[in-house]
Amino acid sequence: MHAAKPRPRSARRDFLHSEAAGGIALIAAAALAMLVANLPGLAPGYFDLLHWETGPAISPRYGPMTVHRWINDAAMAVFFLLVGLEIKREFVDGRLASWRHRRLPVIAAAAGMAVPALFYLGVTHATPGLADGWAIPAATDIAFAIGVMALLGKRVPTSLKLFLTTVAIVDDMGSVAIIALAYTDRIDTLALGMAALVLLAMHVLGRSGVTRLSVYLALAALLWLFVFRSGVHATIAGVAAAMMIPIRRTPGAPDARDSPLHRLEHALHPWSAFLIVPLFGFANAGLPLAGLTAATLLEPLPLGVALGLFLGKQIGVFAAMWIAHRTGFACRPAWASWPQVHGMAILAGIGFTMSLFIGGLAFPGDEALIAKVKVGVLAGSILSALAGYAVLRFAPPRRVLAVRLIEARKAR
Repeated sequence: MHAAKPRPRSARRDFLHSEAAGGIALIAAAALAMLVANLPGLAPGYFDLLHWETGPAISPRYGPMTVHRWINDAAMAVFFLLVGLEIKREFVDGRLASWRHRRLPVIAAAAGMAVPALFYLGVTHATPGLADGWAIPAATDIAFAIGVMALLGKRVPTSLKLFLTTVAIVDDMGSVAIIALAYTDRIDTLALGMAALVLLAMHVLGRSGVTRLSVYLALAALLWLFVFRSGVHATIAGVAAAMMIPIRRTPGAPDARDSPLHRLEHALHPWSAFLIVPLFGFANAGLPLAGLTAATLLEPLPLGVALGLFLGKQIGVFAAMWIAHRTGFACRPAWASWPQVHGMAILAGIGFTMSLFIGGLAFPGDEALIAKVKVGVLAGSILSALAGYAVLRFAPPRRVLAVRLIEARKAR
C-alpha cells in the first residue's frame, strides 16, 4: 500500500503562516536597529556599514552601489516580486478573481489610502517641500499587522485575517502604482526600451508553454538591471516580472505542483519573511534618538505621517466597509463583529515597511527629513499596533453579540 502524498499547502495558508511569524521577526529586527543606532559603541559602525560603497556603479545617476542601496533597490525587488506573484494569484486564482469578491477589499483599500493622504496634506500643507510625502501613510505593512493578529490567536476570526490580507494586497497594488508614477526620476528611454523587450520575451515564453523557472528568473534579473538604469524605481521590475510568470488555475483546490507561479511563491515566502523584510527593517528603522523630544512629534512632517497612519487608515477602511455594508454593496467578513472590524481597521495603520520605503523615495538624500519620517512612521505604527491589539483583545465575537441581542429582545 502506497503512502499518500503530502497535500500541497495553499499559497494563502502559507502566506498567513509565514507573514505572521515574519511580522514578529520584523518587529525584532526594527527593535534591534533602534538599539544599535543609539548605542555609542555600535552606532558609528552601523551607519558606516549601511553607507559602505561596494561597487560597481550599475547606473551613472546613482554612482557606486552601497549596502543600503543593495537592500532597498535589489533585495526589495525580490520582495516586490513576491508581492506581484500574490497580486496575480489573487486576481487569477484567488479571492479577487471575481468582482463580487473584489468589491469590499478594493473600496476599503482605496479609502484606506486616500484618507491618510488627506490627513497628511491637511497637516503639512502650510510647510513648503513636504507635499511629496503624501503617500507615506497610505500603505499597510501586512507582515507587521498579521504578526500582531497572530498574538491574538483564535480571538480574531480567520475571515478577518483573510480580509486584511486581501486589503493589503490591493493596497500593495496602489503602492506599486504610486511608486511607478509619483516617485520616478527622469527616464532613460533606451534602458526602458530594453526592459520592455525583456518583458516581451518573458511573455512569449509564457505563451509558448515554457514553465522552467530558472529561465524566468534569469530574465527577471536582466529586467531589474535595465529598470534600475532607466530611472523607474527598480522594485517595479519585481512586480512586472511576476506578471509574466505562468500560473495554472486550481479553483477550489490546493495549489498545483506544476504551476510555476505557485512554486515560486512558496519558495520565496520564507526568504522574504525571514530575511529580506527583517533586513530592510534593520537597515531603515535605525533612528538616533539624541536631540529628539516630544515636540519633534508635533512638527508637521512626523505629525502628518503619524495621524495619517493612526487616524486616517482606520477612518478610511472602517467607514468604507460600514457604508458598503449599510448600502448593500458588500457584506462585512463572516463571523466578524463591528468592534472586531474596527480593530482590524486600526491594525491597517501599521505602515512600517512600505511607509519607510516610500519615505526614502519622497525625500531622497535628505537625512533630516527622512529621520522625521521615521519618527512619524514609528509613532503611527506603534499606536496602531497597540490600539488595534487592545480592541481585538477585548472585542466580543459576533456570535456573543448575537446572543446578547436575542437576550435583550426577550427581556423586553
